[in-house]
Amino acid sequence: MSVADGLNSEIAVTLDTCVGRVFVKGLRSDHPRVWTQQREAAINPYVAPIAPRLLWTISDEQWNLLGYEYIEGRRATYDPRSGDLPLVAEALTTLWGVQAPAGVDLKEIGQRLAAYLDGPDDAELLNGDALLHTDWHPDNVLIVEGAARVVDWAWPTRGASWIDTAYWVIWLVAAGHDPVDAELWAAKVPAWSTATGDALKVFAKAQARLWAEIAEDAPDIAWMCDLADAAGRWAAYRQNG
Repeated sequence: MSVADGLNSEIAVTLDTCVGRVFVKGLRSDHPRVWTQQREAAINPYVAPIAPRLLWTISDEQWNLLGYEYIEGRRATYDPRSGDLPLVAEALTTLWGVQAPAGVDLKEIGQRLAAYLDGPDDAELLNGDALLHTDWHPDNVLIVEGAARVVDWAWPTRGASWIDTAYWVIWLVAAGHDPVDAELWAAKVPAWSTATGDALKVFAKAQARLWAEIAEDAPDIAWMCDLADAAGRWAAYRQNG
């Protein structure tokens, strides 16, 4: 059975096997982003149980495939009345305690955002030793038996522990929260209290620049334009705060 959600895979299917269901995602072996599959496999032991367990990998001349435990869930909703918000905050709190593993080559968040920062001093405000997911699209957060599970670890990054919560703030604003209320939800995650005002300004400004560029390149994709608007509103709130 094919899976409709997901933006980063050429294959995303659920298989019924003799030992139960398995979720399989993959890219062709010559795909320019096949390294994301390898990185996702390497990071998996460090993010269980918040993420589904990797069961096996297959890599040959044609395909790179990852087989995960199948979890039955639904995508999270982030609107102001959603009962999923406390569960997502709990997942972020769990992730807060996970340090970036020394044995996996990860980019620093300052490197990833370098094109949208004003200089190396800005990058230093964002860097750290925490393991970051960085993509809190609701499709990547599944609600399973009263808990939030986080999938699609294709872009794990090293950085300050509060940054994943800051990414979530932008999604909350896009879902209908005003920046003040979005940050009240962020404050439920202990890592949020470690962010300085200057660091939040730098991060918010970088995200506004990033999403403005993405929306300009994809003006017909509504959710990207919504994220650009949300990032801009949060950045304005932060600059004036």
